[in-house]
Amino acid sequence: MKPISKQGGGGYHLGQAHLNPPTSAAQARSRWSGFGHKAVVEQCLLDEQFQLCCYSEIRADQIGLGYHIEHVQPKSKYPQLTFDYSNLAASALNSEADLANLKSQASEVFGGHAKGSDYDPILFVSCHQPDCARFFAYLSDGRVVPRDGLAANDVARADYTIKLLNLNSPYLRSLRERWWDELQDLFDEHQVKGWSLDHLVALDLVPAGASLSAFFSLTRQFFGPVAEGVLGRQAPQLL
Repeated sequence: MKPISKQGGGGYHLGQAHLNPPTSAAQARSRWSGFGHKAVVEQCLLDEQFQLCCYSEIRADQIGLGYHIEHVQPKSKYPQLTFDYSNLAASALNSEADLANLKSQASEVFGGHAKGSDYDPILFVSCHQPDCARFFAYLSDGRVVPRDGLAANDVARADYTIKLLNLNSPYLRSLRERWWDELQDLFDEHQVKGWSLDHLVALDLVPAGASLSAFFSLTRQFFGPVAEGVLGRQAPQLL
């Protein structure tokens, strides 16, 4: 999970709506349903997230999926945060076509739609936490797991978040495993041919315009110190 640095406020209309926030779950549901400027807000979110899903780090736009606006603290429990830009993120799977395709396979639904209104503020690791990346590690078989060396309470938080968001759904595991294998093949080729690893790493960890490649955190972990060096020189804002 890559930490998100909030930029701006999501546009004029969101700001105006937040001046008089809902006070109940019913109001939050009704007013959010009727809010007519979600496309503007979603684009603001995707721009600050470099087009990555806030939880899974997939590039939904590159694999035929969509996004939805996620209330990190659910609006059913925190109605006053319904229009608070600091509580919003762009999560993969839109609320229509993607879910219709996946609902027959509930084990595949992930991210904000898997989380729903379930939320323990003590346990949940939020994508808005500056240190959220330290909780997770990625394995060659596509799984995401608690990072080695965490304190017991942080292991519990990582486990809770992975399960709540279904970050080890078969779909995500398959994507991550394929990406790991591709990175391994590229690494091996560069080692054999003496090509620059810095150039290889920069292709996937340095933003191209306002976009990053999928699975930023996995790639960063895979290349270790080389990745840290490239980011420090070419994209220090991502450290």
